Amino acid sequence: MSNQANRRRMSRRKFLQMGSALAGTAVAGPVIAACAPAATPAPTVAPTAAAAPSMPFEVAAEALNPFNLAPTEVDGVFFAGGFGDDYIKYAAKLQEQLHPGTTVKVQSIQKITEQLQPRFVAGNPPDVIDNSGANMIPMSDLVREGQLMDLSELWAAPSLDTPGKTFGDTIFPGSQTSATFDGKLYGINMAYTVSGIWYSKPQFEAAGYTYPKTWAEMLDLCENIKKEGKASPWTYQGKYPYYIWGIVFNALIYYAGGNDTLTKLDNLEPNAWADPAVMRATEDLYALYDKGYILPGTAGLTHTESQTEWLKGSATFIPCGNWLENEMKTVTPEGFNMVVSNIPGYADGAGDQNAVNAGGGETYIVPSKAKNPKHGMEFLRCLLSKDSAKYFAENVAAIMPVTGGTEGATLSDAVKSAVALAEGAKGATVVMNFPNWYSSMSKELETRTGELMTGTIKPAEFTAAMQAAADAVASDPDITKFTR
Repeated sequence: MSNQANRRRMSRRKFLQMGSALAGTAVAGPVIAACAPAATPAPTVAPTAAAAPSMPFEVAAEALNPFNLAPTEVDGVFFAGGFGDDYIKYAAKLQEQLHPGTTVKVQSIQKITEQLQPRFVAGNPPDVIDNSGANMIPMSDLVREGQLMDLSELWAAPSLDTPGKTFGDTIFPGSQTSATFDGKLYGINMAYTVSGIWYSKPQFEAAGYTYPKTWAEMLDLCENIKKEGKASPWTYQGKYPYYIWGIVFNALIYYAGGNDTLTKLDNLEPNAWADPAVMRATEDLYALYDKGYILPGTAGLTHTESQTEWLKGSATFIPCGNWLENEMKTVTPEGFNMVVSNIPGYADGAGDQNAVNAGGGETYIVPSKAKNPKHGMEFLRCLLSKDSAKYFAENVAAIMPVTGGTEGATLSDAVKSAVALAEGAKGATVVMNFPNWYSSMSKELETRTGELMTGTIKPAEFTAAMQAAADAVASDPDITKFTR
């Protein structure tokens, strides 16, 4: 860090205050604290130059222990979200068998900020953390305060199960952008998330609907669905508005104005929120509420509650990422056959209308003050191995950004549709950085989107509030600025 950044190192009080401001209702899911059970399927790798033929893959001599690790207990704390933690236990077992005498503690929690902040302040954070969910600690704050390991050593380490390749060689290009600050990698995005609008393919086809190509066509279809009266056109994760702004709103802005508009927002340019493309996207998102296309009561629903209503047929569409299938597998009706399509754009838009909300997500970090940070990096090397990625694809119905990670895997229709969506984009993705860079703006965007989608404020009030938040960050000399 720079001398200036060092002088601004976060005090105990400031760090706790930051967490208190961000902590709220967490994404629902079971809270589990347990060591990986023996019953969890896991590969077995012998600590020799090559694994026995009966093992799932061979490990080259140079890939066995590149960090020169001694046996210890690895302290891992992970977000309890839609992916579950079976895949984490799978990777933990692999690490234990690669390093006899080592044990990996797997603790799954929901309130990341609330529960881990005291440990950061005390100087004893876990060795590896899945810093995700509604209550994640903003990475930008952790980076500014020197709380995270630079993961360049991990990036250059040998791949566990791809001979002749480094760990970095096996990771999808562009998948780690959100975890990179000033050219340094401070986290590993474990999932390759593809987000869009989900619906039941058989129900959609039975109704005779055609998926819209433009937002105008989407609104027309919503009007028809509303008139039929069998279901509301839309629902969304009302208590967590980041679902709808991070999947729909940012895409509409990009489709309307292209990267130039998103760059203005990210770079905190004056009057960026008054850009015609931003106003157009805001008004079009607001139209879902204004025209009565949102399922009544949506604003009070958690993610799983809204998704359950959608699965019951109360709404036709819901925005989400490709963790949806696994998250809702226990309550999904037989034959529902969920699939995902892209957000409809604009026939006259400046952006690539095939661009998709896809990229790295579910960010894992290694604290710099952890007791065993290199063991934390080793866990990530195991987690993002090709073998582990295949397990993830088959058992979690989602994708890791690992080359060859779906080879030989049996994929669901939901995963196939997500893969097709990403492939159809041909590398064009929607990237909005400022919510990740500036926690205060992320919080403001969350609050104001919730108000917009309930009619509490109108589009012009929304953009004015966001511009004020951007101006406040831009004028604050104590906030490190990032640019794209």
